[in-house]
Amino acid sequence: MLPPEPSSTAPAAPPIAVPDAPAVRHQLQRLAGGGQAPWLQQEVARRMADKLDVILIKPKCWIDWWARAGASGELLAQRYPKAQAVWVEPTAALLQSHAEPAWKRALGVLSGATRRAQLESDELVPGQAQLLWANMMLHLHADPDALLRRWHRALAIDGFLMFSCLGPDTLQQLRELYSRLAWPAPTLPFRDMHDIGDALVQAGFADPVMDMERITLTWASPQALLADLRAWGGNVHPQRFAGLRTPRWRARLERELMALARPQPDGSSRLTLTFELIYGHAIKPPPRPKVAAETAVSLEDMRSMMKRNPAGGRP
Repeated sequence: MLPPEPSSTAPAAPPIAVPDAPAVRHQLQRLAGGGQAPWLQQEVARRMADKLDVILIKPKCWIDWWARAGASGELLAQRYPKAQAVWVEPTAALLQSHAEPAWKRALGVLSGATRRAQLESDELVPGQAQLLWANMMLHLHADPDALLRRWHRALAIDGFLMFSCLGPDTLQQLRELYSRLAWPAPTLPFRDMHDIGDALVQAGFADPVMDMERITLTWASPQALLADLRAWGGNVHPQRFAGLRTPRWRARLERELMALARPQPDGSSRLTLTFELIYGHAIKPPPRPKVAAETAVSLEDMRSMMKRNPAGGRP
C-alpha cells in the first residue's frame, strides 16, 4: 500500500487581530488632551518626509489622515506652503485641536493656503487631492483594506499615497518575553509589507513601492521603557490583559524586563527593543476599461483619461 500523498495545502497564516476600538479611542483621546505627538511618530514623519525629495508632483491639495497623531502637518505645510490642506481626524476631540483663531484663518486665505479639518466618518470629496499622507496609523485601523479604498477614491488621477506603519518584527523581544511567561500578547500582530503591497493593488493603486527599516531603541530602566511604550500608544490587542494590574504584577514585569538588557559599546547595559517601520508609496492610475466587443466607459472616466494625456500616451 502506497503512503498517502502529502497535502499540498499550506497551513493558514494566523489571523491579524483587529485592534480593540475602545482602546484605540482611549489612546487617541489621551493624545488629544496632551501636548505634542509622541517622539516616535515625529521621527517617522521626518524620515517619511525625506522621501518626498524624489516626488516631482507638487500637490494643489493634500490630505493628512489622523493628522494630530501623525505629527506631520508642519512638515507638509513647509514643503507645500500654497497647497490646500485637509486634516482628517477619527474623533471630535482631535478635530477640535485644529481650530484656529479667526485672524489665522484669514491669513491662511490671504496667502492662498487654505486649511480645513473633517471627521473620518464624513464623506470625502472624490478626487480632490494629489497627495494623501498617513503616518503611523494604518496598523491601528479596524479595516485597513476598506481604508485603502477610501484613500483611492479621495485621490485625483496620478495622485500619490504615502504612508507608514509598524511591521511584524516590532517589539519582537517583548513578545517573546510575554510568551515565555504565558501572558497575553503585549501588542498587535502587525501586517507584513508584502501583504500591504498586495492590498494596495487590490484597492486600485498602481506601482506600489514598499520599503522597510528596523530601528533599535534602548532605555536605561524598565520604568523609562514602559513610559515610552504608553506614550506611543499602549496595547490595543483585543485579547490583552483584562482590567488593571496590581503593583505586585508591575514589579514583576519590571524585573522580567531586565532580560532585555544588552551590553553597549560604552560598557553600559541598556534595555533594547526593535521596531520595524514600513513605508509605502503608490499612484492612483487612470481608469482602464476592459476591452470587449462593446466597451462602456463612463463620461467621468473618459474626461479623466483625456485630461491626463490627450495624445493617448503617458506623460
